Amino acid sequence: MYSYFKGQVSEIHATHIVFEVNNIGYYLRVPNPYQFELNTNMTIYLHYHVREDAEELFGFASKEARDMFENLISVKGLGPKGALAILASSTASEIVNALDSSNTKFFSQFPGIGLKLSQQIILDLKGKINFDDDSKTPKASEKLNSVILALKSLGYNSQEIKFATKDLTLNETTPLSDSVKEALRRLKKN
Repeated sequence: MYSYFKGQVSEIHATHIVFEVNNIGYYLRVPNPYQFELNTNMTIYLHYHVREDAEELFGFASKEARDMFENLISVKGLGPKGALAILASSTASEIVNALDSSNTKFFSQFPGIGLKLSQQIILDLKGKINFDDDSKTPKASEKLNSVILALKSLGYNSQEIKFATKDLTLNETTPLSDSVKEALRRLKKN
């Protein structure tokens, strides 16, 4: 029904954002609301979810994230809340790596996902999610966003985050945790 909206984030809440398009505010459930900035023009990719008792819009910063969400909710027993929890703290490439290596511990770390459901996710999705080679490894901008989110969650302000992430070396081979550690080292020295 909807593919994307172009507009701006007018409100950020713990579980959702309000995205304004042509003076209409849309309530969008998102994996991590704090990855968005207020009053910044952007495109947000959508999934329109219909159940017997509710109709909801889910928003994502990239097509890949939306596609991953749609793959995850296709798994029997995994609903939108579980899929959002997975996407809130992991990248598409981390999910694909966990699927490829049959890593049930990766999925069972998220709330509401036990061993059985982890096994079902791997059974249903292993080998079925294909991204282009470019998107299978995290892009520098995706890693930078993850580092920024990690620092925000630790309570650092935007000025400190800009200082810590300025000229931060981000590439496909550097693990995300190493990038976060480097940013924290910079803040400690400051």
